[in-house]
Amino acid sequence: MAMTKTALESALRNDFLSKLISALADEEILRVGSNEIAIPCVDAAGNDAWVCVKVSTPRGTRNGDGGYNPYDGYAAADDYALDCAEKAEKRKVAEEKKAAKIAKDKAKREAAKAAQEDGE
Repeated sequence: MAMTKTALESALRNDFLSKLISALADEEILRVGSNEIAIPCVDAAGNDAWVCVKVSTPRGTRNGDGGYNPYDGYAAADDYALDCAEKAEKRKVAEEKKAAKIAKDKAKREAAKAAQEDGE
């Protein structure tokens, strides 16, 4: 009997989750959902923390015909890389503007201080 798309996705997700749990065999792994695990950890400062891993099989975006446009991980990775590059560029421009403002303010304060000293 053929499996439905939902059953196939569920089987794939469970298989991958089992492989992930096996790979992390030296860690304490807590199953917190049908497709999610939680791992207790300690951060660099010695605080208790948790790492949660959720495994999903995305279908993609809905189209107007009641179906889905298939998910494309390669396109998602390209989009993410472009977003990161765009944010880095914006951060660089903002830092340059901030440095210019700091230099301008410093020069203004020094000029005001010099004017005050000349006036005394």
